[in-house]
Amino acid sequence: MRERKKQRTYRVISDAAIALFLEKGFDEVSVAEVAAAAEISKPTLFRYFPAKEDLALHRFADHEDEAARVVTAGRADGLAPLDALQRHFLAGLDRREPVTGLNDHAGVLAFHRLLYGTPSLVARLHAYVRRSEEALTAALGGPDPLAARLAAGQIVAVQRILAEENWRRIAAGASAEDVLPEAVAAARQAFEQVRAGLGTIF
Repeated sequence: MRERKKQRTYRVISDAAIALFLEKGFDEVSVAEVAAAAEISKPTLFRYFPAKEDLALHRFADHEDEAARVVTAGRADGLAPLDALQRHFLAGLDRREPVTGLNDHAGVLAFHRLLYGTPSLVARLHAYVRRSEEALTAALGGPDPLAARLAAGQIVAVQRILAEENWRRIAAGASAEDVLPEAVAAARQAFEQVRAGLGTIF
């Protein structure tokens, strides 16, 4: 119960912040404004979000260790890591999950414009990417830590680039439905390239 309440508070504060950021621009909104909108004090806000950028990037928090979780669950089903990750990404495209970039909902597009159009948010996103790589490295395991780290870096980069390409096409005016066939083909090609490079290691 306590954990659910905590997660609810995270979401309420983040949603209030993002609404303000979308309305006024990230740099034009103060932390005090966010705290007032969420009806909490600034010290309380900073207990949940150490930096202003984290208020916007909280939407990525659930995805930070997603690749690692997919690998672990895939192994339980007898799937090789790359096979599990490819299947998961293709399923995300089919569901039009925002994290795949294949979503043309107005609110999602506005958030992506905010994210990629704000240098401090782009810089902060690198920290999330690094933690995702670290979690995936641990999940891949194996006798060679460097090989696992290199593989994790390639996989996370592939997923990020695929998502950015999907978002770029949709931001240019295409619909998610129109982009889907190209997105699926690109994902299959990208994972095949990674698979060819990694061989049978993962």
